[in-house]
Amino acid sequence: MIRAAYAPYKLRFISPAVTSRSVMLHKDAFFLKVWDDECPDCFGVGECALFRGLGADDRPGYEERVALLCREVNAGVPVSDLSAWGSVLFGWETAVSDFANGGRRIPFPSAFSAGEEEIPINGLVWMGTGQEMAGRIRDKLDAGFRCVKLKIGGIGFDSELELLRDIRKRFSAESLELRLDANGAFSPAEALTRIDALSRFGIHSIEQPIRRGQYAEMARICRESPVDIALDEELIGLTSTADKERMLDAIRPRYVILKPSLCGGFASADEWIRLARDRGIGWWATSALESNIGLNAIAQWVSSYRPDIPQGLGTGMLYSNNVESPLRQERDVLLSDTSGRWSMPQLEWIEP
Repeated sequence: MIRAAYAPYKLRFISPAVTSRSVMLHKDAFFLKVWDDECPDCFGVGECALFRGLGADDRPGYEERVALLCREVNAGVPVSDLSAWGSVLFGWETAVSDFANGGRRIPFPSAFSAGEEEIPINGLVWMGTGQEMAGRIRDKLDAGFRCVKLKIGGIGFDSELELLRDIRKRFSAESLELRLDANGAFSPAEALTRIDALSRFGIHSIEQPIRRGQYAEMARICRESPVDIALDEELIGLTSTADKERMLDAIRPRYVILKPSLCGGFASADEWIRLARDRGIGWWATSALESNIGLNAIAQWVSSYRPDIPQGLGTGMLYSNNVESPLRQERDVLLSDTSGRWSMPQLEWIEP
């Protein structure tokens, strides 16, 4: 008989993670385990990657919903609809696929999971003081990254312009791609003026310049911006095909950025890709501060699309107590080291 259990886990940031929205010291996760009573040592693991303050399923009753999923599995009844709980669905999809593929932390077998291919990634620079951000940028460049993503909107716009000016003194737009993530920090009235100032530094794209849900204003910015606009938070909470189409047709961005744990799971992310391609809209995938369990699943999934532009999968070294895994970041690529191993932390599994 198929069984399921879950275990709460608190991921601790090595350094505070700062965005224009908040400062994070830790992140809550719920690991999900699926196995067969006849072979309990073979089990699949997924991560219900709750993102407090951002995910559409950040609301009372989250752990209870994870527990209900396990009770349904253990009772042998169909799992009830998880579309309103995207990060729970993300964990369930991962655990089931992992179990189906032998419980080896290979939910999506690919050349990447076999250690035969690498995934190009961007370096991520978090907000901080001007001096801190400059140091973090130097570290990424020294590590060999050719694409760097900067979180902006938190240290003062003039300071951010000065940072970009310093980068371009050392690296041309041809040698270093710069992506910016505003996390909705600009107001609709100021957005285009600020984007115009940023455009002088050869910016590849800007994620979510204004808060989500302002379709008319975002569409205007996409039409008039001198820098390509990528939508991130705008995708959160849109679960039906009609809602996804409505948003894409209304705004017409240049790119959409897919975080499977925030945009409805892997099947939903596949649909986002199909809808975007139908409209000539580009895309790339990023992690959403998951542990290595979630990051591994996203990397294996996205590798099936054979991406040729950098993906946002460089978050595996953010935590002091991450899950030990074969994932390795070298230069500006993510790879799966077949000589590495998985080692889960000590967890208290709850079987409702």
